[in-house]
Amino acid sequence: MNKKEVITLDDIKRFFYVGTETVKALQSISLTVHENEFVALMGPSGSGKSTLMNILGCLDTPTSGSYILNGQDVSRLDDNDLAEIRNKEIGFIFQTFNLLPRQTALENVMLPLIYAGVGKSTRQELAQSALNNVHLSDRVLHKPNELSGGQRQRVAVARALVNNPSIILADEPTGNLDSKTSIEIMGLLEEIHKKGNTIILVTHEESIAKHAHRIIRLIDGKVESDNKNEDIITMKDYHGKSFVK
Repeated sequence: MNKKEVITLDDIKRFFYVGTETVKALQSISLTVHENEFVALMGPSGSGKSTLMNILGCLDTPTSGSYILNGQDVSRLDDNDLAEIRNKEIGFIFQTFNLLPRQTALENVMLPLIYAGVGKSTRQELAQSALNNVHLSDRVLHKPNELSGGQRQRVAVARALVNNPSIILADEPTGNLDSKTSIEIMGLLEEIHKKGNTIILVTHEESIAKHAHRIIRLIDGKVESDNKNEDIITMKDYHGKSFVK
C-alpha cells in the first residue's frame, strides 16, 4: 500500500541578497517525503541543509518553487499562517533544547497546546501523557536546571509530540549530548518512528544519520544524493543493551 505524501518540494530555490551579491543557498531542490519515513539530511557547512530545514519547518519561505505540506501549498503563506501551520503540523527538536528555564517540564510541554487554544485540563492531560511516553513521568514538576542533558532533550521531544504533528524535525538533536545520552535519544526517536511518526533529522554525524532509513546529502544548495540506508543502526546493535530507561 502506498503511503501518502506528507512533503513535496518542487524546484525550491532560496536566494539571499547581500549588497550586490546573490547567495544561492538552495538551488532547485525537489524531493518527496512519505508518511512514517525516517529521513536524515546531511551536508557540510554551507551546503544549504539549515536553509532547507527552515523551509521545511515553515520558519522561512522559498524564493521560488512550491512546498506542499499535507496537500497545502505553504510556500506563499504569510507569517501568521505559517505560525499556525508550524503549531499544528510540525514538532521541533533543537540541539539547544529551547526550554523555558523557569517553567517545569510539564509547563514546557504544554506550551504548544496553549498556542493552539486547548483548555487547561486537557493541556495538562496531554502533556503528562507526552512526558510518560518519553519515560519522564517522575520528572514532570522539575525545571530544566534540575534535569540532565538527556532528560532536557526528552522534555523537548515530548513538547514536539504533544500536538500530534505530521512531521518531527530534529535539528542536531544529539549535538550537545555525550555518546551514551545520544544513544538514549536516538533510541527514543526510533520508538517514535515505530509508532508511525514521520521524522526528518538534520545531522553532520554519520553514526547518527545511520539511524535513519533514508539519507539525503546536500552540497552547494543541491541534492548530491538521495539513497535508502542499507546499513540502519538500531538499539539492538548496541550489544543488545537498551540505554533508554
